[in-house]
This record gives sequence, C-alpha cells and structure tokens, in this order.
Amino acid sequence: MTATLIVVTGPPGAGKSTVARALSGRFARSSNIAGDDFFAFLDQGAIAPWTLEAHDQNGVVLGAAAAAAGRMAAGGLTVVYDGVVVPAQLDAFADATGLPSLHYVVLLPPEHTCIERVRTRLGHGFTDVEAARHMYAQFADAELDSRHLLSSAAPPDVIASTLVDRVHDRSLERRA
Repeated sequence: MTATLIVVTGPPGAGKSTVARALSGRFARSSNIAGDDFFAFLDQGAIAPWTLEAHDQNGVVLGAAAAAAGRMAAGGLTVVYDGVVVPAQLDAFADATGLPSLHYVVLLPPEHTCIERVRTRLGHGFTDVEAARHMYAQFADAELDSRHLLSSAAPPDVIASTLVDRVHDRSLERRA
C-alpha cells in the first residue's frame, strides 16, 4: 500500500480549499484535511497565526496537522492537505508526516486575484488583506522549484485533473 499525501498550498485566496475538494473527489479512498481546522483547536492564549509572534505556535499546529495527514496516508488513504505551508516550513512539515515523500503544489494566481477573493469573502474566518499580501509575498519570493508552482487561472476541476496527472507522473513529488 503506497502512502500518498498531496499538499495543496498557497496564500489566502489562491483557491486551495476549492481545488483540494475537487482533487480529493478524484480518488476512490481519500481524505481532505483542512489545515485551518487544526488552528481552530487553539483556545486560550492563541496568537493570530499570520503574525511574527505566532512562529512557535504555528510550528506546533503544523506538526500536529502533518502527523495526522501522514498517519491517514500511511493507512491507505490518498490524503489531500489544504493549508498554508510556505516553502520555509516544508522540511519540518514533511518530517512530521513520517512519510518518505509527499506531493507539494503551490497555487499562486496573480496577487490581485487572491486579494480580491480575501476582500470579498463571506462566512470565512480570514479576511485580513494586509496579512494576505504578506503571505502572498512569502510564496512569490521563495526559491521554489517551478515544478511545484501552479499559476493557472483554470477552473478548479481542471486544475484538479492536472494535479491528478502530476501526482501519477510523480512530478510534484518531494522526498522527505
């Protein structure tokens, strides 16, 4: 049984959740893990995760999310993890999964697209435009192998189909 974990990441407003749901639906046995749900477990003393002061807290939360995703993948599910995992956090996230490899894709549409999506969100817990700009820069300015970057403006189901192909041909794979 091959453990398959696909990390769909990018800044707020990139379309991660929509693409992740469409992608997860393309596998017979899958799990769609929303990384934001792990931040919701924080209670007293929680620090807004997009602030500098949240660095240690974010490491703990991402480690827990990665461990859960890795365990589910090791159990035979194709796991699609939807959350912000900037390239600087990828090594720690990959190590915490306990898996030998994962598939990593950064959705990075134009900044103005992400900002407009964040600005016009309804019923979403994150609407901080300046924090979204900061996180966009963390992805846009990172030294990232271009094979992990997807800046397509295609509909989510088209992107999901492209990602299925790229998982099968292993072009998104990253060894731990």
